[in-house]
Amino acid sequence: MTEFSTSPGTRDILAPEAARWREFQSVFADVVGLAGYDYMIPPMFEDLGVFLRLGESTEVVTKEMYDFEDKGGRRVALRPEQTASVCRAFVEHRPTTPWKVWYAGPNFRYEKPQQGRYRQFDQVGIEVLGVEDPYLDAEVIALAMEFYKRLGLKKVELNINSLGDFGDREKYAVALSAYFQQHSKSLSPESQSTLVKNPLRVLDSKRGQDQEVIAAAPRISDFLSSDASEHFQKVLSALQLHKVDFAINDRLVRGLDYYRRTTFEFNSIALQSAHTALGGGGRYNGLVEALGGPATPGIGFALGLDRTLLACDAEGVFDAPSVAVKVFVVDTTGGEQAARLSSELRTAGISVDRAFDDRSMKAQMKAADRSGSAIAIIVGSDEVAADTVIVRLMTGGQQRVVSRSALVDEIRRELKLS
Repeated sequence: MTEFSTSPGTRDILAPEAARWREFQSVFADVVGLAGYDYMIPPMFEDLGVFLRLGESTEVVTKEMYDFEDKGGRRVALRPEQTASVCRAFVEHRPTTPWKVWYAGPNFRYEKPQQGRYRQFDQVGIEVLGVEDPYLDAEVIALAMEFYKRLGLKKVELNINSLGDFGDREKYAVALSAYFQQHSKSLSPESQSTLVKNPLRVLDSKRGQDQEVIAAAPRISDFLSSDASEHFQKVLSALQLHKVDFAINDRLVRGLDYYRRTTFEFNSIALQSAHTALGGGGRYNGLVEALGGPATPGIGFALGLDRTLLACDAEGVFDAPSVAVKVFVVDTTGGEQAARLSSELRTAGISVDRAFDDRSMKAQMKAADRSGSAIAIIVGSDEVAADTVIVRLMTGGQQRVVSRSALVDEIRRELKLS
């Protein structure tokens, strides 16, 4: 047993899975880039106050944040999510609106590790600040669905709801609190505790004991203002224009307190576990103000990488890309020729590996086989004297002598590279 291993809730991502993560982010960048979103890299940690604005009744704030005092005596926290950081950056830098950004990378929450959920977890997401238009809400949601489509996923469902405006949500919370208090003895101990902090969060419970009470609870649709109701109907109409299917779920609430109006969640019906949510988001029209900025509407989403890849596995799509090099150089003259050939081919954009430590021909050919390369280039003293190399196809074993001057063109032709 090794002296050190990864901390609970973290793990090493090795090849080929690491290449799959990289491709996941690349596909996302392509999708949102077509809609004019610019890449942003927020800090891994922020002043604790940035994340306290998420809502002090949420478990992210009360239980899950990795917060500490740094060596300068400042209270900081590893980011549990990235929306707050994006809004803090907006307040600090005041970019021109609409400000459309996307991000990718790890977040940190101290919670019980389980399948598809870790204490260090990666997400991709987008945020738009400065626009209230319901057509933007639909565009944001449609981009997420297009991303899932690009991954090959077909069994993703969109649930959507409206949390109304500030007054709507507060009136609903009062009615919900009164209802749950009447039926508190029927709730699980965990939901009874949640009820004291935030009655809307009781609706998130997946515990069997709570479901009958939740099913009969008041519905937020009965508390929406005319403006919020009209906004929601326009979002639904716009989604139809985007040809995005949806299900209205008036029990859907987001886990963070800053959400208002449109809220949504993506679920995989291919996953058999109790946890099928792949990601979600919504409007947060008061968060920029809470961080010291001007009144600025915002909307965005975050999609979980781990859970989405589990859905990909369940549907048999988006396999890890090959990380094998295309060419392996076998040099029996001491290594200098391998260095020259590797450099020449890499300059031409061809992936190459080689053996080191002046190993035997047999050992180098075994290494070439393990590398997964399509071609082995073999050079010995006879080839050096003739200014040639031997090009061997690793599948089938056919080989031929090629002049050094024609090597790059020959390799590109064999690999069908333009």
